[in-house]
Amino acid sequence: MKIAIVDDNSFLISSIKEKLSFFEEIQVKFTASNGSELIEKLEKNSNIDAILMDIEMPIMNGIEATLATKQKYPQIKIIMLTVFDNDENIFNAIKAGADGYLLKDVNPHALFGGIVETLNGGAAMNPSIALKTLKLLRNPVSFEDVAKEEINLTAREIDVLEQLAQGLSYTVIAENLFLSPSTVRKHIENIYSKLQVHSKLEAVQKAKRNNLI
Repeated sequence: MKIAIVDDNSFLISSIKEKLSFFEEIQVKFTASNGSELIEKLEKNSNIDAILMDIEMPIMNGIEATLATKQKYPQIKIIMLTVFDNDENIFNAIKAGADGYLLKDVNPHALFGGIVETLNGGAAMNPSIALKTLKLLRNPVSFEDVAKEEINLTAREIDVLEQLAQGLSYTVIAENLFLSPSTVRKHIENIYSKLQVHSKLEAVQKAKRNNLI
């Protein structure tokens, strides 16, 4: 079973590798420190069976990475392996296409069993996660609607964001929209603030996720 591990904490990657080292059926093909690095590595080698995916990571988080991976490599199973078991993370992970959801304190045998179960068509889940998932199914919460209501970009900010999504520089965006570079910079500061992000990539991903662009 060929596995990839994605986590921004090198100590935790080592811990997961150690747990898996008890099982000769498992081969860790590569590791990545964020979703963006995972996508790059998959382009070079997508011959893996499952990914153990952290959620909270810089540049591209685990939920965004799950969505991107499933769109391009639907055959790869993804198990979220995280310390976060809040309802919104569970909901978003499952919606993004996650095949399982385990907590990082899982013991080696339970982790191995979860990987095997997921590769055999099941869904690995801690009992507490399974319970929360059942509750979410019984009482659906629209986290997406809450997120969308909080984001109010102006038409001009959306114009700037669309240009950013094309990978254009501030200078080119300024020329295209007949603005000064300093005005473009100010718009981007406002966009980052409203979206609560810290980079162009995060801004574009969050805007797409909320159907703003």
